[in-house]
Amino acid sequence: MTAQDVKQDVTQDVKLDAERATLLETLALHRHFLRHTARELTDEQATRRTTVSALCLAGVIKHVSAQERSWASFIQEGPAAIGDFTELTEADHARYADEFRLLPGETLAGVLAAYEETARRTDELVATVPDLDADWPLPKAPWWEPGARWSVRRTLLAIVAETAQHAGHADIIREALDGAKTMA
Repeated sequence: MTAQDVKQDVTQDVKLDAERATLLETLALHRHFLRHTARELTDEQATRRTTVSALCLAGVIKHVSAQERSWASFIQEGPAAIGDFTELTEADHARYADEFRLLPGETLAGVLAAYEETARRTDELVATVPDLDADWPLPKAPWWEPGARWSVRRTLLAIVAETAQHAGHADIIREALDGAKTMA
């Protein structure tokens, strides 16, 4: 996938600068690797744990989609879109854990469709956000320095990193499932 392909898919009438095109091209590549790990799988296969972790392919894709939506909301609305992580409840932990598995009524096809819609919205946001340098304070969390701020650019890099990291996890899960490899 080239930057030109992404430009045409994402912004039919918007001219992208080189930085935005590069961000979208990189994100599109890692999304492709992640989605490719689920090719030709049944729901049962996509929910099978193949390592000692609790991760499964459908859950990894569902989680990445949820995190991308969350960070895109942060870009648009600021820290209130994500919430405060300093006082998480059991219900908060349960919701987070549910990101990593298919719930009753969910399917791999549905998770992939939701991820495609999330990707489309994020791509539109990258193409249209007025200023990549605009920033927000990060939500309160024990893992961030108090008062830290992320620009739109930094937040987009976090989305790319999250996607790439989990694409690697997914590749290991898939290889352990049936020997298939994403990049081989």
